[in-house]
Amino acid sequence: MAGLMGSPLFWAFTAIYLSVVLYLGYLGYKRTKASEDFMLAGRKIHPWVIGISYGATFISTSAIVGFGGTAAVYGTGLIWLAFLNIAVGVLLAFIVFGKPTRALGQKLRAATFPDLLGKRFGSPFMQYSTAALILTVMPLYAAAVMIGGSRFMEAALAIDYSVALTVFAIFTSAYVIFGGLKAVMYTDAMQGLIMILGMATLMLLTFSMLGGPTQALSDLTALPSQMPAEMLEGMVSRGFTGWTSMPEVGSEFWLVLITTIIMGVGLGVLAQPQLVVRFMTADDTKALNRAIPLGGLFILVTTGAAYTVGPLTNLYFWNTAGTTALGAMPNGNSDLIMPTFINQSMPEMFVVVFMLVLLSAAMSTLSAILHTMGTTAGFDLWRYVRKWRDRSNKLSPPSLRANRAGTLIMLVISFGCALAMDESIIMRATAMFMGLCAAAFMPAFVHALFSKRLSARAAKASVVVGAVSWFAWTAFVHIKESSVLGISQSLFGRPALLGMPWQVMDPMVIALPLSAITLAAVWWMDKESGAVEEAEAGPA
Repeated sequence: MAGLMGSPLFWAFTAIYLSVVLYLGYLGYKRTKASEDFMLAGRKIHPWVIGISYGATFISTSAIVGFGGTAAVYGTGLIWLAFLNIAVGVLLAFIVFGKPTRALGQKLRAATFPDLLGKRFGSPFMQYSTAALILTVMPLYAAAVMIGGSRFMEAALAIDYSVALTVFAIFTSAYVIFGGLKAVMYTDAMQGLIMILGMATLMLLTFSMLGGPTQALSDLTALPSQMPAEMLEGMVSRGFTGWTSMPEVGSEFWLVLITTIIMGVGLGVLAQPQLVVRFMTADDTKALNRAIPLGGLFILVTTGAAYTVGPLTNLYFWNTAGTTALGAMPNGNSDLIMPTFINQSMPEMFVVVFMLVLLSAAMSTLSAILHTMGTTAGFDLWRYVRKWRDRSNKLSPPSLRANRAGTLIMLVISFGCALAMDESIIMRATAMFMGLCAAAFMPAFVHALFSKRLSARAAKASVVVGAVSWFAWTAFVHIKESSVLGISQSLFGRPALLGMPWQVMDPMVIALPLSAITLAAVWWMDKESGAVEEAEAGPA
């Protein structure tokens, strides 16, 4: 299908969509009077808005475009990630982590995730070190989200990628910078509803086009037997067994699917700063309980559709182009699979609607990420920089100006990353960010919420060990990143220090256990020496 720029339908839908987004952003701006409004939406957000905003922040273009394309390569095994997203990302997150996070945040008057850890452990180091880690890696995730939305705009509108990226970034950042978290969550709720309807429709249309669910999945199962041996050879050697079955246990495909995609993303959600903040916006625990059904439904529909349609694109490209979905893409770029499939196979009206779905997915997540980076830079880090610069013992009060300036600066950095990052990067960048969050933050976060005897030294050691081991494994062992960074090649003459299977094992699988063991060991030593502090457990 040609670009939609000349389509009256496109302009009508887009005008309505942008008008609603601008109106909701304006409402957020008018209701943002102080720094706490900007950072935590006044701590009085409706539970329905919390549930949909949480899901829309969690599920972005990285899930729809990046992981949808990844599912086209690895198969329906990614459905396990959808189950983990619901069980861990919603049920465990809200029921076990959400309630004590909200209560502790209100008790400490914490405004951000680093602020929560810093105040809980009475440690400025916990606040600014956590902030520094967020600002180091989160731009990669922001860039991945920007790439996902811009690639579909590029394909659907037939415009240059850099133009699409620029328009998308400017429009999204405008309402975040001025409206803060209220604008973010208002627009999230609207965008989340569009995503649910759009993804459900995509799955129904795909099944209808391929003869129904039973026929489509049966044909997908039989597809490898119809392919030439030379086309399958490279895939089979890496552990591929079919698009409706799990890869061979212990193979490269299996290790990537389990350690990076399912575990890295499925567990990493618990310690993502932009999601933790959602719990702190609730007025009470009842609001969190009422948010769970909507959050679960949202993730079930959006991820279930993406991870089901992704593998089925192989049938479409085999029937139309005589090759797999990945084989039909320029340079084997998996990030183009979903946009190309939808642009070529779906009716014009749905292409227009789905562009709004992807814009909603990208804008909802990007706005949350920009807000998190902005408040982290303006509240958690800049105040300490000013304290050191002015040689004062006092922290300056948080200001709207600093938070807005921080958001703008981090937008520019993320935009540069999006321009510089290579192809098929969306899934990798998302997994990297979530993996680092899990390795560096999760043990300390759990300790902060549930331990009655706190050890700030154990929390500090855990963050340092988790972060350092994650970065070291990324730079020297995990071949996808180490070969690109080139540090191992420069120092040791080879792209990765270890061979298979270690070089395809995700850094989080190594770093998270080391971080947890470090916290437990240091906490035990402090307990034996009487150095731990008595404290109330995180409120239930």
